[in-house]
Amino acid sequence: MLSSGYMIFAGTSNLPLAEKIAESIGIPLGMLELKRFSDGEIWVKFGENIRGREVFLIQSTNPPAENLLELLIMIDAARRASAKRITAIIPYFGYARQDRKDQPRVSITAKLMANLITEAGADRVMTMDLHASQIQGFFDLPVDHLYGSSIFLNHLSNLSENLSVVSPDVGGIKIARAYAKMLHSGLIVIDKRRPKQNLAEVMNIIGEVEGKDILLVDDLIDTAGTFVGAAKALKNKGAKKIYGAVTHPLLSGPAFERLNEGYIDKLFVTDTINFDANASDRIVKISAAPLFGEAIKRTFKNESISSLFNIDKG
Repeated sequence: MLSSGYMIFAGTSNLPLAEKIAESIGIPLGMLELKRFSDGEIWVKFGENIRGREVFLIQSTNPPAENLLELLIMIDAARRASAKRITAIIPYFGYARQDRKDQPRVSITAKLMANLITEAGADRVMTMDLHASQIQGFFDLPVDHLYGSSIFLNHLSNLSENLSVVSPDVGGIKIARAYAKMLHSGLIVIDKRRPKQNLAEVMNIIGEVEGKDILLVDDLIDTAGTFVGAAKALKNKGAKKIYGAVTHPLLSGPAFERLNEGYIDKLFVTDTINFDANASDRIVKISAAPLFGEAIKRTFKNESISSLFNIDKG
């Protein structure tokens, strides 16, 4: 064991990633009993003594809602077992798309999720590529925000000598600009409107597309409607090959069917969400485990996390 001062445990939402994180650090996952009663009620018990220890709990909070409940119960159990410090490692922070009151009578659910995690007893949160960076301010505790772009860089740097980076919507301009700067490429923006959830309509394309290879970048891909819709519009404007780089592969509903239509030549994703990568031969899965592992070690040693990234996000 690398250090007797901290321990890593995982819920069931993404055990393959948790195992890779532990392996990258050089320590085994801690023993955690997680059971369900006949009616589905969740029961958690730490299988070893964590009193006075620093504890890292790995759990993405993508649907179903039981993933969030597992995390909350794990945090509460660790607090009641007198853990010294509890860090919630949330590779994908679910409900982050509901980060503002954009319509009357709706919930700011991202803030509610932050409140629940804080009240459960977490001392710190570590996550990657929040849907909106300001969500860090929803927490009344420290948040370490990791950037998926650092994982993709080596795989994207030799894609094309005639590459332009595209944000599929105006909200993604900042991250697209960061990719464009890293890759020394052009920048294109797509203006869209969203009449309802999981439905987007491309309105205008801002930038030169004709004859370009395209890299579409975003923080998450759900039904792939926005992504494939953007790819179709770009193809109609004369784009050649179209690649994608997306941190969180939710890939729900008709996502695989849309990806396999052929508009996306290759889609790079991370493993923050557990999914079957064999469902499409166009998907390349890159593990986020080494980055999370290094961040965990630095957190325990009270070393800088931001120094992991030499990327100007502005």
